[in-house]
Order: sequence, then structure tokens, then C-alpha cells
Amino acid sequence: MTSTEEGQFEGSTPRIFWRAWLPEGAARAVIVLVHGVAEHSGRYEHVGKFFADNGFAVYALDHPGHGKSSGDKANIGSLDGSADNVARLLTIAGREHPGVPRFLLAHSMGSLITLRLATRGPVDVAGIVLSAPPLDISAGNAVQRLLAPVLTRLTPNLGVLKLDSSHISRDPAVVAAYDADPLVYRGMLPARTATEILEGTQSVKRNLSKLTAPVLVQHGTADALAAPSSTDLIERGAGSKDLTALRYDGLYHEIFNEPEQEKVLADALAWLESHITPQ
Repeated sequence: MTSTEEGQFEGSTPRIFWRAWLPEGAARAVIVLVHGVAEHSGRYEHVGKFFADNGFAVYALDHPGHGKSSGDKANIGSLDGSADNVARLLTIAGREHPGVPRFLLAHSMGSLITLRLATRGPVDVAGIVLSAPPLDISAGNAVQRLLAPVLTRLTPNLGVLKLDSSHISRDPAVVAAYDADPLVYRGMLPARTATEILEGTQSVKRNLSKLTAPVLVQHGTADALAAPSSTDLIERGAGSKDLTALRYDGLYHEIFNEPEQEKVLADALAWLESHITPQ
């Protein structure tokens, strides 16, 4: 039977909220879960409980301007600041569960933040799981991409891009819950966030050779928000000698929320278990 905890710390904004799903008894390993744009950590309750039921202590934060963290709505401030927050939670989780391996598990923009963290310097983890990494972004047109960097300097909170929720999952119940969730931001993404994502993809692609930790990449082949070719880029450019890429035929963007989620989660669990080594 799992238990839950909540907390907060001062990070790139005054309040970064986090929650945890904890196993009964000692944890085999720690996972820090990193959510995507416009959503929040609470949408991963089923993921957190799944891994906690299998002996992992799972910690997840809300990015700046997301969920219960402080900041302007959906405005992450900076990719580096968000990466710093993830590193801080990794330290907190490690302190609570000393002597066990630590992993990062991230989705979409969370994968980009995690890649930024892992390519700007060494990160002390036993492995990284990336869901739908957005290195080749399908959302937005050429004009929006051109204007975003200009607008972020003038009006960083001005909305520039609307995400189509029908692209997240083939399960209508998931889409309906997403649209009705008061902690999900359904407005236009702020120029600051759009620019940080767009510029972040370029930075990460330039530095993929510095991604040396063991990596599992999972991607739906029908992802209309983060093109599956993003995973191809990681396969070709990463410096890791331990890299596995799993592609799921016909799945949409949120592979952990697709009808086939049990298979996707089981694959992630098998990979994580194969990388648990004594500390």
C-alpha cells in the first residue's frame, strides 16, 4: 500500500510545489518525475502509484507557473531555472532515501528540461526515461515561431500558441478530464514559455553528445505535438553507450495516458529494474 507526501521549496520562483508517492517499506530506488507544459504533477498519480507499488519512491514537482507552484500562469521563466528545480528535487528525494539509485522520468517539455539538465553538465542518476521528447516540434506555425522570441522580450505573458487537447490521447475520457482540470492551463501559451522551448530544443540538439547517462526513450508514432523524429535525433546524437528507443505504433502524445498505457509503463519498469545497481 502506497502513501503520499507533499512539500514545497524556494526555487526559480518563491514556491515550487512537489508531491510524492511512496512505497510500503524501504524504497528500491528513487524516481523524479518531470511533467509537460500547461499541465501539473497531479495528472501522473496513476504513474506515481504504479511505480510506488513496485518499490520506487516517486517525487514530482509542478514547474513555475504550473499547478500549485508560484509564477505567472504557464510561464516557466527559464528552461535553466526549471532544470535547477528538478536538480533540487532530485537532491531532496535522495536525502530522504539515501543509498539507493536515482532516476529521472520525464514527459514532453519535462523531457526537454531533463535533457537540458543532463547536457549542460554531469547529473548523478542511474538512468533517464524520456517520454515524447520535443526536439522536433510540430506545434505552431512559422509566424508564431518567428514572433515568439520578440514578444518574450516585450510581453512575456502574451499568449502565442494554443495546444489542441485532442492530440494528447486517443482516449476521449483522458481528453475530457484534461479539458476539465482546473490546474491544467487551457489558454494560449505565453511567449516566454514558447521561446524557452524553441530555443531549448536548439541548445539540447547542439549538446546531445554530452548526454552520457543510460537513456530510455519512449515515443508514440502518431504524436502530433512532439514529432517522433525527435527520438531519431537522440538516437543519432546522444553520447550514451546505453540507449534504448521504444516506438509505439499509432499512439498519441501522452503515452502514459493511452489505452495501451499498461504496456508502456511495464516497458519503463523493466528498463528501470534492469538499471538498479547497489550504490
